[in-house]
Amino acid sequence: MTEISQHGPLGIKFDFQDGCRVCVPKGRWRIQLKDLDTKSILFDQDVQEGVVQSTKKYFIRFGICVWSEDVLVFSHDLNLEDKNVVIRMNLGGLGDHLAWVGQVAEFARIHKAHVTCIVRQDILSLLDGVYPKINFISSDTENGYYAAYKTLVFFNDKECIYQPVDYRQVGLCVTASYILGLSPRERRPEITIEDGGRPISDKYVCIATHASSINKSWNNPRGWIDLIKFIKNKGYRVICIDEKRTYGKGSVSRFIPNGAEDMTGSHPLSERARWLKYAEFFVGVSSGLAWVAWASGTPVVMISGFTEIFNEFYTPYRIINRHVCHGCSNDVSIEFNRSDFFWCPRHANTDREFECSRLIAVEHVTSVIEKIPGFGAHHEK
Repeated sequence: MTEISQHGPLGIKFDFQDGCRVCVPKGRWRIQLKDLDTKSILFDQDVQEGVVQSTKKYFIRFGICVWSEDVLVFSHDLNLEDKNVVIRMNLGGLGDHLAWVGQVAEFARIHKAHVTCIVRQDILSLLDGVYPKINFISSDTENGYYAAYKTLVFFNDKECIYQPVDYRQVGLCVTASYILGLSPRERRPEITIEDGGRPISDKYVCIATHASSINKSWNNPRGWIDLIKFIKNKGYRVICIDEKRTYGKGSVSRFIPNGAEDMTGSHPLSERARWLKYAEFFVGVSSGLAWVAWASGTPVVMISGFTEIFNEFYTPYRIINRHVCHGCSNDVSIEFNRSDFFWCPRHANTDREFECSRLIAVEHVTSVIEKIPGFGAHHEK
């Protein structure tokens, strides 16, 4: 447990780091914790000494009252204005970060707090200078925060200690709204776009085919090859911006699809954002680069049956086949096994394995792409 940072009278200490915490020295005390919005008494007991901490760790507008010898000696209602607050989300993936940054910005604006946000090192280039009132860092040793919150994906939080609503029910964007006490909606982040303007003069489309596990991939064996042919026949160049040319595990390896131009490699995310900003559209799966495309303002064609459509950001070009098994990632009755690269909880080792994406037809994808305003118009001329 980190040291409690705020000091009250008579040796009382308190703060709102991972919930509400109150510490009293040896004596005869009564401590009460309240939820000021629901008018609920969360704790009200006599205490001789030690620390009282709330069960819930997400944002709640707590109130504290402390009595000594039956005399009220201290009361305090949470107020974040001009206070030092830290939001930790550095354990999240690339997509998680981009789902949550806009929520952090809204939290800081509403509460007028001095917010430090701890993120992954590789995210910093995307946020450099965009939110001057938020201090984005990749590591933190400070302990004097008035309040601290964790915006993360919490697995198996059955008692909703770290999140008021299971993230699988509301999606990645909205789960952060709930954790930070905001109105539940997605908030697109601002990001840094590398200077340099349009990278090539030709009209082009970006694709990213890789994901963190096989279940997120488009497992139609001819999907990417036939889709690339379709897009190129409409007069576009197709640029693959995956980080790696190959990915996989064990005996399974996936390569960038035939026909795509190879722009793989460990490029800064701000440079990836530049390519995405000037692309006609992006086609990908439920992966971090899809979130970069969304943040860049590029139309996103997302192919995913593993997740429900509300799991990611809204796009009118979301592709899912509901005639087959789908959405296990958002099924609250299933315990997600993050360590299993080949996780298919309902149909593993059967002929239905990964049918959620394997049975998404190329023609389904092309029919959605044809709905993008202006698609193919330059070629027809």
